[in-house]
Amino acid sequence: MAVAFYPGSFDPFHLGHLDVVEQAVALFGDLVIGVMHNPDKDSSMFTADERAELIRQSVTHLGKKVCVEKFVGLTVDAAAKIEASLIVKSARSGADFDIEQQMAQMNHAASGVETVLLFSRPEHSYISSRYIRQFTLSGGTIKTPMVTAPVQQALLAKHNKGAKS
Repeated sequence: MAVAFYPGSFDPFHLGHLDVVEQAVALFGDLVIGVMHNPDKDSSMFTADERAELIRQSVTHLGKKVCVEKFVGLTVDAAAKIEASLIVKSARSGADFDIEQQMAQMNHAASGVETVLLFSRPEHSYISSRYIRQFTLSGGTIKTPMVTAPVQQALLAKHNKGAKS
């Protein structure tokens, strides 16, 4: 089976991401989740090391089919480094689709690596890492599960730490 590469900032990793991970494993077998640094994203809640560890804790049920690694630089370079056969991406909206399509075409032109676009289930399609960060930092309480238990604990710790400051 192909080695698939799922890159992202995952700050924080949420149930939509997990859904895509589970689909990718079912379709392609082995999956490397690449925790990437994205200079275009405004702020990080968790360090790359923290994000990678939270993802590892969140995907233990998938066993050795999933590996989590940190990468700096271009997605295509990271994919080449691990000899990935394809890149897995996801989109929640038409705007996301447009961006992902352009990136997929650019990545293919630069490296020849194909991109596969997967969609999370509708019940997870509205979840956004950015909004989870904003809600957490503003002290909001989320009633519907959006993240795994390890991520929820880390978010509570960040909120409680911020409240004490």
